[in-house]
Amino acid sequence: MAELLTSQLAKLNLLSRASFRDDEDFGEEIDDSTIAGGGHGGRPTQITKTQLRVSHALKSFLVQEGILSKRDARLDSEELGDALHALVEKPHIQVPPEVTDRSYPLSEYFISSSHNTYLLGHQLHGKSSAAAYETALNAGSRCVEIDAWDNDDNKDEPKVTHGYTLVSNIPFRSVCETIRDVVDSEAAQSSNLQGYQPAPILLSLENHCGAQGQRRLVAIMKEVFGHRLLSEAVREKGHEEQEGGDNPVTLAELGSKIVVIVEYHLPDEVATSDDGDDSSEDEEEKQAKAAYLAKRKATTTGIIIPELADLGVYAQSVKPKDNSWFEDVLKDRPHNHLINVSESGLAAHMPGASEKIARHNARHLMRVFPKGTRISSKNLKPVPFWGVGAQICAMNWQTFNASMQLNEALFSGTDGYVLKPAALRSGGSGNTGAGLRRKRLRLRVGGASDVPVPPDREDEAVRPYVTCTLVHPGELGGAHPKRKTGPYRQHRLGFLHRGENPPATDPLWDETLEWEYDGDELAFLRILIKSDDSFAENPIFAVAAVRLTYVVPGWVFLRMLDLKGRETKCSLLVHFDLTDI
Repeated sequence: MAELLTSQLAKLNLLSRASFRDDEDFGEEIDDSTIAGGGHGGRPTQITKTQLRVSHALKSFLVQEGILSKRDARLDSEELGDALHALVEKPHIQVPPEVTDRSYPLSEYFISSSHNTYLLGHQLHGKSSAAAYETALNAGSRCVEIDAWDNDDNKDEPKVTHGYTLVSNIPFRSVCETIRDVVDSEAAQSSNLQGYQPAPILLSLENHCGAQGQRRLVAIMKEVFGHRLLSEAVREKGHEEQEGGDNPVTLAELGSKIVVIVEYHLPDEVATSDDGDDSSEDEEEKQAKAAYLAKRKATTTGIIIPELADLGVYAQSVKPKDNSWFEDVLKDRPHNHLINVSESGLAAHMPGASEKIARHNARHLMRVFPKGTRISSKNLKPVPFWGVGAQICAMNWQTFNASMQLNEALFSGTDGYVLKPAALRSGGSGNTGAGLRRKRLRLRVGGASDVPVPPDREDEAVRPYVTCTLVHPGELGGAHPKRKTGPYRQHRLGFLHRGENPPATDPLWDETLEWEYDGDELAFLRILIKSDDSFAENPIFAVAAVRLTYVVPGWVFLRMLDLKGRETKCSLLVHFDLTDI
């Protein structure tokens, strides 16, 4: 009987642990305190690293490794000496100047972009808010989306909402006023920086209005934005700029303007859905989505009036009806088309047509939006789409999840525009890894200070470890190589332990994690501090992500972020070693 009971308990424990899934895509809802997501590293609101504490254990480690002398480490003090202060202040990334050079054509940049920007939380029953635009723009977004609808209560004031859902609505005018105020605030902040201009803001306008409503959209934008709105070509030759000539408009020429992306409907366009089944959805989500799609199919494609179409000076959004856009020349195209395609619609052509798509995107804009089943504000995986040169990967900024952390890594230290690798620009091969040598990344993980343990957890009960994932464009399915340290546990009987025995909030690991990969210029490392919990999902305590071409070699302190995209007091000491094989 005892043996049977033991066997049953063993099975129960095994099943308990296996039934939990570590959701490393998890993020918390952002709010107006969020500073990360689209490149906070280059913004003046960043908290300085001088506020970081370095634990006694890490100081001792730095002395042991010969990085600091005992005198410089100040082992007997909480204060940071000059040498340690310099190490703490050392940036962990260095963005090459050419990455932020604005003298290239607009199509040759990645653009930090937001999807359904007006939403707070869930896309079927969340809340619309004009303040969400301020949050996204302040956190680094340079392309925001506006879904405009006719307002039955006031024909002269179109509304912004998520159609056919329980989402609340806000006046289109209020959204424009919020964006205008951000533009003015950025201009005021940059006035002390000689020769500096904030980067332009793109508005992805999804129009659901009739002719009268569209006329009001145009009137409101011109009234509210005024001189800030780009309403005509910046050069006299006008629309020939992006017709495939040798001298297209550059990012610099757009200044700090508000640039509108307007829809263009192809002849005989059929409303289609790229929305596939998502096994992670619950039954309520599936039913709500089915009802939404049924209502959407009942609508007809609208006509864009000339006054609104004229505002799409440098981008007219097209949903392609065939493959002519990458196989040859887009049929019935507008003067400067932007391919607007869902993640599943684009992925269906990859990797078979990846290089053709990349060559198209070297000269023309592309916007990739999340498939419709991502109604819980989950996100597309942007790295494979960046790998084919998609400039605008429209992200749900409602939560700071894994994809938003990678978005932060690409745009950190920039103004929301990042020059593509040469292979993805005009005349390039279309393959960011072509001709590059295979790389080896060694990440030595020293330790951390002030791991942020949630208030409902006892510090002594956590077993922190570091887990890292190497993300690169070649893995469309997301099977990225992962490495992790062992869990740290403080020795309860400290007098039996030799050397440092710090608490769980100041763990030491001193382990080296290693990867080999094709030397793609769009490779990223995502770093998590988690706790190894028995019979439970391992919670994430802090996160960081870096683009590997930006990292500074040697020992650096990483300022860790929480799951809302806010800087914490936690720092992680690591050593980057990136070499050719």
